[in-house]
Amino acid sequence: MNHKTKKINLFALSIIVITASIIMLVSSFTKYNQAESQNTIINPEGKTLASRFNPPAGFHRVETSENSFAHYLQTLPLKKSGSKVRLYNGNLKANQATHEAVVDISVGTKNLQQCADACMRLRAEYLFKTKQFNKIRFKLSNGFDARYEKWTQGYRIKIEGNKTNWIKRSEPSNTYADLMSYLEIVFSYAGTLSLSKELKKVKLNEMEPGDMFITGGSPGHAVMVVDMTIHPETKQKLFMLVQSYMPAQDIHILKNLNNNNLSPWYPLNFGLDLNTPEWDFSTNDLMRFGD
Repeated sequence: MNHKTKKINLFALSIIVITASIIMLVSSFTKYNQAESQNTIINPEGKTLASRFNPPAGFHRVETSENSFAHYLQTLPLKKSGSKVRLYNGNLKANQATHEAVVDISVGTKNLQQCADACMRLRAEYLFKTKQFNKIRFKLSNGFDARYEKWTQGYRIKIEGNKTNWIKRSEPSNTYADLMSYLEIVFSYAGTLSLSKELKKVKLNEMEPGDMFITGGSPGHAVMVVDMTIHPETKQKLFMLVQSYMPAQDIHILKNLNNNNLSPWYPLNFGLDLNTPEWDFSTNDLMRFGD
């Protein structure tokens, strides 16, 4: 090998080493920025949704009135940071890569509180807390109007084949235990299909906390919007989601697996399909409870 060839080889080697170094630096810088972004969004010490998750830089959390459903959702209690999602039987969920946090609400001991049930549970909990008992009502799969107010009068739902009726079974009562026993019946005989039929469609740009992305069917799925932020200059909006899944499991805050820097926030301009960790929705799947 002559002297000139050696110089060329050394030059090529230097270029390779420099390129590799630049790639390593860029990768390290990217990882650092991702970590810094997550550090500014997630506060491990926060005990509620709003105190655990900050809006990304430049964004402001949407303001909510104290007695609104949106405010209730923003102040949902969370389990300790790093908590795992557990099933109704106490076992760990197989897939632990879907959540940023676990909501501190019981899942029960039966395989009932799944996806649509979690949405109904949150709405019922809010209405019970604010004493709007007459608004706690859900349609069963056969169309029967299961009204909690009737339940508090001592009536119970009797289902025989295709016939469903109210039967007087006990004295009037309206306790939290009554609400839970009522919801157990609702969860047993309602689902994504029946729930989707009683909701109204919402345009994406009119999204509010409390709205749901729901695909009715078997299988079907539902997730709920629990918080939103907006950038005051660009007007860009972000939202946060919760879900339960099959089998019945803890309600949990979903990760944004498409953008770790933004997680658990999702951009409102997500395109044609909303990709969540365990289900894809379309822009036409956004719905809302009617008053």
